[in-house]
Amino acid sequence: MKNPKRILITGANSGIGEALALEYAKDGVFLAISGRNEERLNAVSKQLQAKGATVDAKVINVADEAAMSVWIKSLAENAPLDLVIANAGIGIGADKNNSLHEVAKKTFEVNVNGVFNTVHPAIDVMKQQGYGQIVIVSSIAGFLGLPGNPAYSASKNAVRAYAESLRGTYAHRNIKVNAVCPGYVVSRMTAPNKHPMPFLMTSEKAARIIIKGLAKNKARIAFPFPTFAFIRTLQALPYFIADRLLRTMPKK
Repeated sequence: MKNPKRILITGANSGIGEALALEYAKDGVFLAISGRNEERLNAVSKQLQAKGATVDAKVINVADEAAMSVWIKSLAENAPLDLVIANAGIGIGADKNNSLHEVAKKTFEVNVNGVFNTVHPAIDVMKQQGYGQIVIVSSIAGFLGLPGNPAYSASKNAVRAYAESLRGTYAHRNIKVNAVCPGYVVSRMTAPNKHPMPFLMTSEKAARIIIKGLAKNKARIAFPFPTFAFIRTLQALPYFIADRLLRTMPKK
């Protein structure tokens, strides 16, 4: 959608979510942003208001189904929501403090259930208003089962497939759905990584790529190209070869 006026973004207190909000912020734009850190969220809100946007900043956990539904539907009571971006996500690795089971559970609560809790009430709203655009932020890690972080990879695979399925399901209702699949982007999530991060880009550049793709209603917005091309090449290889290559990749 070009020039949306009423936008909701989850996980907007840092990284891609914050960068998207800042790119969209201007006079005449309403931005509903959410995050779990009140201090950072308020700081982002002030920046958006300084650029002329009207802001509704909500400290909320996307894993809270009831709270998310109430928030999204209450916003739509005042005026239609043009664009909803399910961006909130986490990436944690198993260690002595977090077992594989705990990591998988925490990751899916946010990365999968959090997407459902954002997207489902948004779809209800958009069916009533007769239009809208929904964006699900996945990852290039969602194209293959990467051994370095199985829970993250699996969660992003799930929401990518969900976005692509919803796109066809609701096309006849004039509801656009897009899957966003970034590679390494500078953020609080990638900051702890000690391993090499090829083609690492700023969140500001990532946001511009995403916004350009959304304006064209691209089904899948995957970047940077070299990383995406590498993953697609692995997918095309016989699996016994890809399997050996994947085992050499760094762990979270």
